[in-house]
Amino acid sequence: MQKRIKARALSGYPEWLPEARLVEMKWLDLIRQTFESYGYCSIDPRSVEEVEALVSKGESQDTDKEIYAITRLAERGAEADLKFALHFDLTVPMARYVAQNYDSLVFPFKRYQIQRAWRGERPQEGRFREFYQCDIDVIDNDRVSMHFDAEMPRVILEVLDKLGVSPVRLHVNNRKILEGFYRGLGVEDPIGIIRIADKLDKIGPDGVRSILLKENLVPEATADTLLSLAQIRTTDLGFVDAIRALGVSHPLLEEGLSELKTVVEGLSDIAGGRVVADLSIARGLDYYTGTVYEVKMTDYPSYPTICSGGRYDNLVGNFLNRKLPGIGMSIGLTRIFSKLLAEGKIKLGPKTPTQVFIAYLPWTDPQKLKQTAQSLRSRGFNVETHYEAGKLDSQLRYTSRKGIPYFWIIGGETDPPHEVKNMTSGAQVPADPATWSPDGEVS
Repeated sequence: MQKRIKARALSGYPEWLPEARLVEMKWLDLIRQTFESYGYCSIDPRSVEEVEALVSKGESQDTDKEIYAITRLAERGAEADLKFALHFDLTVPMARYVAQNYDSLVFPFKRYQIQRAWRGERPQEGRFREFYQCDIDVIDNDRVSMHFDAEMPRVILEVLDKLGVSPVRLHVNNRKILEGFYRGLGVEDPIGIIRIADKLDKIGPDGVRSILLKENLVPEATADTLLSLAQIRTTDLGFVDAIRALGVSHPLLEEGLSELKTVVEGLSDIAGGRVVADLSIARGLDYYTGTVYEVKMTDYPSYPTICSGGRYDNLVGNFLNRKLPGIGMSIGLTRIFSKLLAEGKIKLGPKTPTQVFIAYLPWTDPQKLKQTAQSLRSRGFNVETHYEAGKLDSQLRYTSRKGIPYFWIIGGETDPPHEVKNMTSGAQVPADPATWSPDGEVS
């Protein structure tokens, strides 16, 4: 007797019911359309990358623990040769893709990428092992214009507005400010400190301070100054004077201040205090080198960041041994969708994309049924027909349960040739498949 396998959910791998999946697909279409309206083109790199590339480009201390390696069952075990793995984000695959296709691309290369990613972290609210990301990036030879540092968040905020994800706040910083500030204080390992500072949102100022002092990374006075920097937040250019008041100077700090001013000024027309210069934002991924972003839902302050990104200098160029800097942002679609779904903030659609259901009744001519369905489909309607002749009541119940708006009846020899029932109003009227069009629906 064959062993029975229990069907069960897997933690960290969300699966939506059809009525939620239909909404998610509409979100994906809207995101794609908005990206394309700014001239970003679609790419669809493979899901599998070489382990060496994924590990070298990620967060050096933690990424290797999160990567899902791929091997055949026959090769599993300690002796398995783990050469390939599923990508944990979309930036590294994009970098490899651009390098591989460099001679065929036009620069600056503006791309968007909507794919699933896989990350082996502990599942919890807002954190999944399989999830959708929606990325935009710009790659160019030698330098990327600062214009894109302001365009990126503008595109992302426009997408979130169209999706009804509000209120949100964009937090922006510059890694050069952090590194230059730390170097100005005499910190020996600024990148390592940035990695710890990135935990501020999770463990708070006291937690960060405790790590810095416990591991003897900086003196106590320096730790206090670093935390003073992290507490600076302004919706205007006030951050410049606030940083200089801390009495630290370094050429890299000045460069970062100039770049952050450019971004904040470029977004000054976005009202409502939705853009914040936030000196606590660090982004733990090692490849970020300039502007960095995070977007939070203000109604859920403890919920993880829903969008993020920044500038990177060496990610793409390292594949080609040439300078190919870039900048990008990512929308955590699954993270946003799951939260709003759980909070009842998403209006679910019907259980099917079908717009018209054609009944198959005892007197229905099967050939006429097919012809009617094809006629309506050729005019742009989503049409479903019953699979075999049956009772009218049962087919009406099926149509109602699935939320199909229109019920089509093909008449007999002495009846009107066709009638359509509006499942919401209950009105039933004669109709011709070649000309019928509900008000406000497909024409």
